[in-house]
Amino acid sequence: MEVYDGEFINELETIAKRVRLHSIKMIYHAGSGHPGGSLSCADILTALYFHVMKHDPKRLDWSDRDRFVLSKGHAAPALYAVLAEAGYFSVDELSSLRKMGSRLQGHPCMHKTPGVEMSTGSLGHGLAAGNGMALAAKLDRKLYRMYVVVGDGEMDVGETWEAAMLASHYKLDNITVYLDRNKLQLDGPTETIMSLEPLSDKWKAFGWHVIEINGHNMKEIIHATNEAKAVKGKPTIIICHTIKGKGVSYMEGSLQFHGKAPNKQEYEQALKELGGEKA
Repeated sequence: MEVYDGEFINELETIAKRVRLHSIKMIYHAGSGHPGGSLSCADILTALYFHVMKHDPKRLDWSDRDRFVLSKGHAAPALYAVLAEAGYFSVDELSSLRKMGSRLQGHPCMHKTPGVEMSTGSLGHGLAAGNGMALAAKLDRKLYRMYVVVGDGEMDVGETWEAAMLASHYKLDNITVYLDRNKLQLDGPTETIMSLEPLSDKWKAFGWHVIEINGHNMKEIIHATNEAKAVKGKPTIIICHTIKGKGVSYMEGSLQFHGKAPNKQEYEQALKELGGEKA
């Protein structure tokens, strides 16, 4: 197992903290958005764009770049924050979220935002789109890899499981899926809305290599990704156990902040907890 030094991990964790801070600022100033799911996937997105993926913000059409799809498109603030931190556009542009004429819409749009590979928002179709890109790489004999982040609420959608079957059928070992398992969806706990467990066994039954990790532990995210890259003949899903609203105490594990912006008092508390300056 590759060993990563503490300084490297600290750098990634610092970026992830900025991603959370950007996300909260964007949503507060827009007056709407989805903070809970943005904060729960911030560590995964940071690891992907700042260590795992082969990409270049100055070469958007580079044919050998790795591709990413954020299937849970309502977590767009976290994706925009990572893209800005990586250099796809200015960090200052983040303040335009959900504004008229902005390139940063409420859900990712591949025709507007630099670095967005796939428009998403209707839940359940991100994996199918990722499969298409992964299959294209195989057919074109390209070595790029496909990465997809899905939400656990999307496990209620039949298309997800159709896509799971297809990836296994075509032995798409060049796709890695990260399941943001924060255990809450819009209307309540996932196990109340539509029981998902035993989730790991279900993916194994569909022919996938399955890994379970703490989705807020940078080392575990990277090690699991390395393991996925070494798997041959089958796709891999990494079930990332996360906390909705991670990083802001009153948002953690709260349904209230699935799709609600903080008020001024809540915003200032969030800034304080995330180490940001007062807006």
